Amino acid sequence: MSNTPATDQHASAIARFSTGDVVVAVVGLGYVGLPLAHAFHEAGLSVLGVDTDPAKPRALRPAAGERPTPYLRHLGDELYNALASSDRFDATTDHTRLAQADAILVCVPTPLDEQHAPDLSYVVGAALQIARVLRPGMLVVLESTTYPGTTRGEFLAPMRQLRPDLVPGRDYFVAFSPEREDPGNPHFRTRDIPKLVGGIDEPATRAACALYARAFRSVIPVASAEVAESAKLLENTFRGVNIALVNELKMVFDAMGVDIWQVIDAASTKPFGFMRFTPGPGLGGHCIPIDPFYLAHKARELGRPSLFVELAGVINTRMPEYVVSKLDEALRARGSADGLSGARVLVLGLAYKPDIDDVRESPSFEIIDHVRARGGECDYSDPLVPRTHAMRKRDLGMSSVELTPASVTSYDALVLSTAHAAFDYEMIARHARLVVDTRNAFAAHALTLAERLVKA
Repeated sequence: MSNTPATDQHASAIARFSTGDVVVAVVGLGYVGLPLAHAFHEAGLSVLGVDTDPAKPRALRPAAGERPTPYLRHLGDELYNALASSDRFDATTDHTRLAQADAILVCVPTPLDEQHAPDLSYVVGAALQIARVLRPGMLVVLESTTYPGTTRGEFLAPMRQLRPDLVPGRDYFVAFSPEREDPGNPHFRTRDIPKLVGGIDEPATRAACALYARAFRSVIPVASAEVAESAKLLENTFRGVNIALVNELKMVFDAMGVDIWQVIDAASTKPFGFMRFTPGPGLGGHCIPIDPFYLAHKARELGRPSLFVELAGVINTRMPEYVVSKLDEALRARGSADGLSGARVLVLGLAYKPDIDDVRESPSFEIIDHVRARGGECDYSDPLVPRTHAMRKRDLGMSSVELTPASVTSYDALVLSTAHAAFDYEMIARHARLVVDTRNAFAAHALTLAERLVKA
């Protein structure tokens, strides 16, 4: 961290973020930005939400006589109603209104491109919009996951270039604070998750901590923006690497005729030195499938390739293909000489995790693609995702199939990708011709399914 000392002017600004009447703007009203905006609103601050998608402001600030439209249903109606009825909240697509804010928190996507390289175009775009309204005393915080150095580099660069009259650390504050959302987890509200904060200098760290302390129970300052950026990558790379380990062992133990789920249950009885991770059809969500690639990209740039991390990413990325290969083998073993060619397949669960409607980076999409590439017909059933919508990578134009005894029986095979509690597992077990289970969700119905159950 730069050792820029805190001046009297800094102290006054920091005090204002701590106790003053400030306006907080949140750029990006998705899975991170919307609960963040609500947390600051709930803390009594005035909040402005800004998003490029006009549907989000319309959903949050409906016309007179209309009700708000929850587009992230796991957050609950209460959140939408509270924001829609408040005179301390507004939402817009007009980025010029960022000029009204004292603090701007950026929660935009940081996806991968077709070569699995970081795409920072949304971050740079947000920085350009902020640069046009930047003024002395502003606090700007990046929350989007990225590699170390982004806040001080790519994010800050447009502000330096467009506003050379304003000096970061002297005239305005810039920090990084990694989002730690876990959509659908009822045990952790946004305000209850400890908030890491690292500024590009000491005054920025203090200013950002002062603001976040108004909405979060615990705020933890770290030595620099780079430490905060790196901590986020470590948190999710830790999960990605361990999931890759059990995914690889699943394939190895399967070749040995050993059930990985029984192995994990057995190992979990050790009261120390073991942490339970479970395999699946691949990784989903924004962070865990993407963060290791951000880390690997930066490591290669520096001539220090992170071979362990990159290998974990490769293993997890290949899991949907492995699942479909197991499906093809199972169909052939049951007398279908052509395997998947001409077969009708139903994927159970389009969301990337149980009991939410979040489909970002879901491996279910890859499973559908692989089934179709092998000549099969493929549908999906997900009670929380009634129809697909256009995304950055694809637009399937599909609708969820209702699960009934007749519909289940009409498919040659069902692939359980996401273990939603709403699925009627007993009914499926009675009527399915074949179930390929990637989550051990049918363990209680193994006797009913008998030879019709394949674990993958």
